[in-house]
Amino acid sequence: MNADELTTPASAGTPTVTGERADLLEVLAKHRYFLRFTTRDLTDEQAGLRTTAGELCLGGLIKHVAAVERGWVDFILEGPSAMKDFADMTEADLTRRENQFRMLPGETLAGVLDDYAEVARRTDDLIATLPDLDAAWPLPKAPWFEPGARWSARRVLLHIVAETAQHAGHADIIRESLDGAKSMG
Repeated sequence: MNADELTTPASAGTPTVTGERADLLEVLAKHRYFLRFTTRDLTDEQAGLRTTAGELCLGGLIKHVAAVERGWVDFILEGPSAMKDFADMTEADLTRRENQFRMLPGETLAGVLDDYAEVARRTDDLIATLPDLDAAWPLPKAPWFEPGARWSARRVLLHIVAETAQHAGHADIIRESLDGAKSMG
């Protein structure tokens, strides 16, 4: 990863926006930057190392954030049919979810970062062009969602920002445990 990749917004082709949408894009870009920055100068092997008591590695964490963001954007566009109800998850679904947190054989850090950049471009384009941030869908059934709850596109985008920020913090801890490098401070 070079300096340009760290500072160039993922949404270079996105139309100019203002107000709330500009704020969403700016905050999301900031937290994506910090998440990506934790992987600077790492090898594929280092990106796959677990450095804490948890199961997380940097490459897997970025895979997870990309998958979650992709899934929530699908939800904005398609509604609850884009996500399975928790009770309907198969063993294969659970394995796929667990593999989001790992660098699998044949995966590279560059590939993981490229996928995340593509997910980010798609989300940024949606933020800039979605006709109505108030459009809402019922949430899929899961123990962590209130039964019957609905989320607007705005609420989903705020959730993506929160998820990205939270995992950028996790990534910073993992990186510092790996080689002492910090994203800030």
